[in-house]
Amino acid sequence: HKCKMATEVATPDSAQLPPTTAAPPVKKAGYEPGEATDEHRIRITLTSRNVKNLEKVCADLINGARNEKIRVKGPVRLPTRVLKITTRKSPCGEGTNTWDRLELRIHKRIIDLHSPSEKVRQITSIKIEPGVEVEVTIAHSS
Repeated sequence: HKCKMATEVATPDSAQLPPTTAAPPVKKAGYEPGEATDEHRIRITLTSRNVKNLEKVCADLINGARNEKIRVKGPVRLPTRVLKITTRKSPCGEGTNTWDRLELRIHKRIIDLHSPSEKVRQITSIKIEPGVEVEVTIAHSS
């Protein structure tokens, strides 16, 4: 005896299903969809041995960006790199074994901006303190 099984599956009519509604897109403050055509992601990396000068340049950049109504993230404070050198004080190697311990501390900050590159050129034209290195990386935002 061979039994035949029903392979038909009952599907509900589409009229019985409730209409699906997609959630409205979330709007962020300070973001206009029309402005995104020429917008870039700009990462500014600041490096210095002097924390006071570094913080001053960070504050100047962020204040300038906020005055231009640019979205700013940062400053992100990265861990301080400490370079250490231990050396003998005696030039000839004789005498008491006395040592000098020297260290160089390198502080680093990262600031992210979302804006057209023309506005960033205006912001970065501020006076940079001596001893602060500035590196600007531009990536097209997609």
